[in-house]
Amino acid sequence: MKLLIVDDHPSFRSAARLLLEHEGFDVVGEAEDGVSGLAATTALSPDVVLLDINLPDLDGFDVASRICIDHAAPKVVLTSSRDPREFGPLVGRSGANGFIPKGELSAARICALL
Repeated sequence: MKLLIVDDHPSFRSAARLLLEHEGFDVVGEAEDGVSGLAATTALSPDVVLLDINLPDLDGFDVASRICIDHAAPKVVLTSSRDPREFGPLVGRSGANGFIPKGELSAARICALL
């Protein structure tokens, strides 16, 4: 499966890429903010977008909502280092397939949400 990583921290993008490629994903690109994440989603046509909630321009919920409008859109998995209880029903309302804390990221966790 082709995956796009959208996160404003280069160290997380790098670590996530290494982990997920090792576990079988084809990481087709990375983006550092919401606007470039939306552009990369269109340009790269990933199957899955791993999307940080806290981005410098648009928040991940807004980006997920924009991606998920199209029924042929990629699956979206939100991530954050913050406690998932802080987000309440926002994950479900965004259209994302679910949420994985950054410290628990794995290909198996992503696949379980798809």
